[in-house]
Amino acid sequence: MGIFDSVFGKKEKKEKKALPWITLESVAQLEEIVKKSKNKSQVIYKHSSTCGISRMVLGMFTDSFDMETDVDLYFLTIQNHRDVSNTIADKFEVRHESPQLLVIKNGEVVFHTSHGAISEMDFTKYL
Repeated sequence: MGIFDSVFGKKEKKEKKALPWITLESVAQLEEIVKKSKNKSQVIYKHSSTCGISRMVLGMFTDSFDMETDVDLYFLTIQNHRDVSNTIADKFEVRHESPQLLVIKNGEVVFHTSHGAISEMDFTKYL
């Protein structure tokens, strides 16, 4: 242990968890999500690649996500696919926000939230 470790404390690097994201990049995928939601809950995470809050919330969501949760996780970067983001708002009748988390079950949004509430809510009770 070096002198700086004893003064400042040694910071251990935390291994990053990799979630099983499915990249959402086309409007056609939304129909697939609706169909799949009849048998298994689907989750859409809308992310802004230019927003520090979105990046922070994504990190907190990733850290707290239970890998045993039986859902399909879709990841949409809104800057890359604005048309998909707009279609989500229209199709599921939710106001666009980012970051935003939506749970789709039986073809409908049964839960959605945004910003810091994403990391504060237990979305699994809506699955």
